[in-house]
Amino acid sequence: MSLATGTKLGSYEILAPLGAGGMGEVYRARDTKLKRDVALKVIPDSFAADTDRLARFTREAQTLASLNHPNIAHIHGLEESGGVTAIVMELVEGDDLSQRIARGAMPLDEALPIAKQIADALEAAHEHRIIHRDLKPANIKVRPDGTVKVLDFGLAKALDANASGATAGGADAMNSPTLTNRASRWKAHSRWPFRRPPRWRGRPHAALGSRGSSPRPPCSRPPRSPFPR
Repeated sequence: MSLATGTKLGSYEILAPLGAGGMGEVYRARDTKLKRDVALKVIPDSFAADTDRLARFTREAQTLASLNHPNIAHIHGLEESGGVTAIVMELVEGDDLSQRIARGAMPLDEALPIAKQIADALEAAHEHRIIHRDLKPANIKVRPDGTVKVLDFGLAKALDANASGATAGGADAMNSPTLTNRASRWKAHSRWPFRRPPRWRGRPHAALGSRGSSPRPPCSRPPRSPFPR
């Protein structure tokens, strides 16, 4: 779905496109009531007629609305007009981190404040039991004043004590309306058979502490041959 400059969605007027991808199209827009510029993320055409996907899209926005932190881009609300559904978000000026990295190595005194702000944003999300799951340089913006904003919680997973597999708002992440094709392919091919860390009487730290203990003697029985005699 492409929206021309000057198109109005409720009280928002489209000014210019900002980007596009599997999650839809993002536009710079003018809030004509509050006289401020915002970012509009428009739901893709392929999901526009799917009531279940629309409900998941709304629930994701509601989950993100619970995150109030200076290093997380804020959501202002949902707008529905003329059959178009869009998430109204804070417009963050500046380059994303991938653009900054492309210009060359960052000195330590520049990299450390950025890393700290990213960690602060993730800590705030984790305190609300929300995991980002799509953290990458393209989803991190650095404003001209040095403020970092973590963007795009579309793949966020909300942990629930009674349903550990629930995603943000209860939706399956693989069916998330903001899941890009690239992310979907990556997830499908990245299920490596990792093993759990060792445990000793149910305590991982005790197993790690046993590394310095004396090793167990080898078995005294001779090994069995796999070949018949």
